[in-house]
Amino acid sequence: MELQLYNTMSRVKEVFKPVHPPKVGLYTCGPTVYNYAHIGNLRTYIFSDILKRVLTYNGYEVNHVMNITDVGHLTGDRDMGEDKMESGARKEGKSAWEIAEYYTQAFKKDIVQLNIQEPTIWCKATETISEQIALIQTLEAKGYTYPTSDGIYFDTSKFKDYTKLSHQDLEALQEGARVEKNPEKRNATDFALWKFSPRDVRRQMEWESPWGIGFPGWHIECSAMSMKYLGDMLDIHCGGTDHVDVHHTNEIAQSEAATGKPFFNYWMHGAFLIIAGGKKMAKSEGNFLTLERTVADNAIDPLAYRFAAFQTHYRKPMEFSKDAIIAAQNGMQHLRNQARTLMDSAQPTRVDPEYQEKFMQAVNNDLNMPQALAVVQDMLKSELPAPIKLATLFDYDQVMGLNLKDAGAGQALPADIQALADARIKARKEKQWALSDQLRDRIQALGFVVQDTPQGMKVFKP
Repeated sequence: MELQLYNTMSRVKEVFKPVHPPKVGLYTCGPTVYNYAHIGNLRTYIFSDILKRVLTYNGYEVNHVMNITDVGHLTGDRDMGEDKMESGARKEGKSAWEIAEYYTQAFKKDIVQLNIQEPTIWCKATETISEQIALIQTLEAKGYTYPTSDGIYFDTSKFKDYTKLSHQDLEALQEGARVEKNPEKRNATDFALWKFSPRDVRRQMEWESPWGIGFPGWHIECSAMSMKYLGDMLDIHCGGTDHVDVHHTNEIAQSEAATGKPFFNYWMHGAFLIIAGGKKMAKSEGNFLTLERTVADNAIDPLAYRFAAFQTHYRKPMEFSKDAIIAAQNGMQHLRNQARTLMDSAQPTRVDPEYQEKFMQAVNNDLNMPQALAVVQDMLKSELPAPIKLATLFDYDQVMGLNLKDAGAGQALPADIQALADARIKARKEKQWALSDQLRDRIQALGFVVQDTPQGMKVFKP
């Protein structure tokens, strides 16, 4: 069955054909570790995780590279402003290296809670400085660079089809770039490959280079790292839709100028997370929520946010609200209850081929998770025997990643929760319904779920 993916470059769904099947090279733009990742960022990583799982589901061997941006990303994306790492370090009274390590570990904790598979290779910008310098030297030798008082810049006028990814009119793009003025730039869209350290100011992160002491630009690091770790397996490059106009456009320009070859065959981008008022969630807007805060404020399992992301196609804006996340928690819990009921009565046997094909048709249609969830429920409502249903559900969970095999059957309860559960069973037998409701609420307030079924009450940790 063909896997079709929407390519931002062509603006159509294309049949996926890797360079060296069955191997696939996947590069995911990772976090800039000056602050916590917000749940809008994490939605993008859930999307790329589904992509990776779908590739694996189709029999591909995925070499997944994710960068950690720990230097070079300025507060203005077009090379003006202060380095975000240095700024974050000053605000928190720590070193830039300490800030980078702390927020890197916080990000890794988030992806574990969301059951996002780790990349094959983690790579840091600060650990590939020599590769970035070498790439800039190649561009310099080919005549694509020029110096200014604050760095070495890429001349975008020398690269044909600079806007082939964004599909924007070049004049409109240049007008947008003029928001950050630099009178020494030849063209408004030109971007820094290497930035010089300010005179008489010693940065925490700076390196010697052929052009002077400084640090790499934000865009050059992804080109250098993807080439280093993927070689010519440049199959798919992922990121948020906000990277299209600047970051990924600049990656393509500098990479193809240096190599003379296409830089990645498929470009895939996840849409924004939208909050009240229709605004996108962003750190720069100060309106972002972390996963930890979202879980605590709404008393949900972290995987409920993963399940919530499945309700909207990755290329469409996703609306976030308290009601939506609670609905997702309930929906995921219903699915877990269905899995638990099957596990209580059966052992998985074989996957039903017809329903497996329906699921694969959904996920192979540009990762259509809303459609895939509909197939899941259709299968669970079918007349299939319980052992086959369970095997098929577990097969689906290879893509969904909801840990349905660990749905809680037979788990031991803490003594205090068991005492409340026993008291509720007694209250229900004595038809003390108000007391029964109070005990249910107390149990659920402690982070457990109470489910009344034909087989009796079940209490479990979600």
